[in-house]
Amino acid sequence: FDPIIPSSYQDCQYLMLGNLSPIVQRQVIERLSSRPKLIVMDTMNFWMDIMLDELKKTIAMVDVLCVNDEEARQLSGERNIVKAAKKILAMGPKNVIIKKGEHGALLFGYDQVFNAPALPLELVFDPTGAGDTFAGGFIGYIASTGDTSFEGMKSAMIAGSAMASYCV
Repeated sequence: FDPIIPSSYQDCQYLMLGNLSPIVQRQVIERLSSRPKLIVMDTMNFWMDIMLDELKKTIAMVDVLCVNDEEARQLSGERNIVKAAKKILAMGPKNVIIKKGEHGALLFGYDQVFNAPALPLELVFDPTGAGDTFAGGFIGYIASTGDTSFEGMKSAMIAGSAMASYCV
């Protein structure tokens, strides 16, 4: 896949890189004429298994990395989530979101942590796509407010969690 970025997207302010090959994700960043205010990246264990070096190059270029707890452990080599987040932050992103399924999500900055609980649901129909919905709600909130501060991201985490609860 060779991503072609239309001219109308060249000056985007917020970029959400969905879970694709880290090479393709990096190509998208490099093909923009100017750097967005915020770049959020999603990835998964598959890319860690088959192209870890390429993944790390791309992680170094983003502002926020979004992974689940097992992916954070695999990427960092740490069992403890706090230690895992610190190692991931050392790879380059300014913030890392660690999704914990029905237990919500954690937002880590260099010296800050925020826990966004998930809405407890008695009946779950299907969790497929909940993580993507969370990410979409997160970046959608940021784009609607323009607030890329840690405080703004905390509110975006709540919006993402609310959206994910509708998904499941």
